[in-house]
Amino acid sequence: MKPKNLFQLLVCTSFLMACSTDNPDTLMEDTPTPPTGGTTITYRQNVKSIIDNNCISCHGATPRNGTSLSLSTYAQVKNAMENRGLLNRISLNNGNSALMPQGGPRLPQTTIDVVAKWQQDGLLE
Repeated sequence: MKPKNLFQLLVCTSFLMACSTDNPDTLMEDTPTPPTGGTTITYRQNVKSIIDNNCISCHGATPRNGTSLSLSTYAQVKNAMENRGLLNRISLNNGNSALMPQGGPRLPQTTIDVVAKWQQDGLLE
């Protein structure tokens, strides 16, 4: 390979590497947008992905990190909403030791709104 081509390759590679970031504070995540109007929220269509992306690492089929609560099925999540204060726990402010996900940060409000609307709509599967 000619030195000129090698130099160009190195410059391009350096440029591409400089464009990446590993800082979680600057990364954007997919945040669900609450459906508007007469749209009904269901577990499968709207809530399951929220649970899978934010809760399953500790609340999986085999709970970890000191929890005994599994949120791996619709029935378990529905039960947590009805009897375990799930909506309240994800709605607490940053810094509250009971906030879930544990250690925060708090889920985006639009995500919490989807879960709240699911409860309002009757916790449908």
